[in-house]
Amino acid sequence: MRILVPGGYGLIGSAIVSALLAAGHEVTGLGRSVGQARLREPRTRWLQHDLKDLISADAWRPLLADIDAVINAAGVLQDGPGDDVMVTQSLAMLALFEACEQVGVKRLVQISAVGASAGAATVFMRSKGLADAALQGSSLNWTILRPGLVLGSNIYGGSALLHALASLPLLIPLPPVPPIRSVALDDVAAAALASVEGRLPPHGIYDLVEDKPHTLREIVATLRARLGLPPARFVSWPLPIFRLAFRLGDIAGRFGWRPPLRSTSLNQLLTGIDGNPAPFAAATGRPLKALPDILAVVEGNVNERWFARLFLLKPVIVLTLALFWLLSGLIGLAEADKAKAVLMLRGFSSTLASLFVQAGAVVDILLGVAMAWRRTMPAAAVGMIGITLSYLIAGSLFTPDLWLDPLGPFVKTLPAAVLALVALAIKDAR
Repeated sequence: MRILVPGGYGLIGSAIVSALLAAGHEVTGLGRSVGQARLREPRTRWLQHDLKDLISADAWRPLLADIDAVINAAGVLQDGPGDDVMVTQSLAMLALFEACEQVGVKRLVQISAVGASAGAATVFMRSKGLADAALQGSSLNWTILRPGLVLGSNIYGGSALLHALASLPLLIPLPPVPPIRSVALDDVAAAALASVEGRLPPHGIYDLVEDKPHTLREIVATLRARLGLPPARFVSWPLPIFRLAFRLGDIAGRFGWRPPLRSTSLNQLLTGIDGNPAPFAAATGRPLKALPDILAVVEGNVNERWFARLFLLKPVIVLTLALFWLLSGLIGLAEADKAKAVLMLRGFSSTLASLFVQAGAVVDILLGVAMAWRRTMPAAAVGMIGITLSYLIAGSLFTPDLWLDPLGPFVKTLPAAVLALVALAIKDAR
């Protein structure tokens, strides 16, 4: 079959695309930015479209001209720059369903989430619930799959956060949340494949969850052991502390970042990630993998340990660099006369010294601000490295004595340049 997968390069979408290709299907992936996806999976035809531009059936119809089935894996956790949950998960999907009816698409599989309903506590779940209800009222041959907490070999979002928690030294703080039912990423992909091939009865809603729920502590402890790390002490911190941390994640979201530490994630954890595994087990004759088998894909190698430890350090690195350069520029403007005097002692004219000091301060401020924004962070890191090297070369030519200054105005810039290089190395989110 020729299958369209909106969100085909996301955590779940990429696993579905791989399963479809392995089964011999022709796959078309669709997403907002498909450059990396084209390189990573060249066997797939990739269409670059923003779902905010696909909120009418007319917009979808040309994309469905040669499509037999659709597996919708598109999703966004929370509103932010360029992200609109209701548009992505509801309005665009209603338009997709209508267009599929009009052009005669044979099957449509909707990747939803356990707990999705029009009256759910979060916009994420409400938007999923509205789309599910619209799909049930359509004339399509539909199936709705509702995964629990998705864990697998690919690490992104909530699974990345769990890896980070599991890697914390000595003490692991956890919020007081209800038990959680998980599901293996490859089980979700296999269920989507079975649905689109007609091996799972259509017009059904299936919760994709393991039989037994587990506490968050059990999940993190099992994952920590799989990472090859010694046992740690778990502590339950008051909920307000976690609310503050997740609200800081909301603030980061306003700068274009998509951290899993956002209010929607915490609210969903507090509401519960549960589900009924019986319908899927009855339809397939087998239960889904349990937690130990789900986490068996975690090899515990150095790559995974490095990622887990760097995950929470990444925002610290970005924030440190942003503040360092921003404050450096602001201090430079506030103490411009002192900096100007240093240059004038070395033969610079008053005008030229003022120009260098003020221009340098403004550049520092711009780089600090650019580092805080996700889209401009890589360019800012490159700029920081370049400016630092230029500063050191120019300083060595005109003020070489500052290398021996006890306050280290030259020496101290080197760690900042190295840290910018680290930020550049870990810039990718997936």
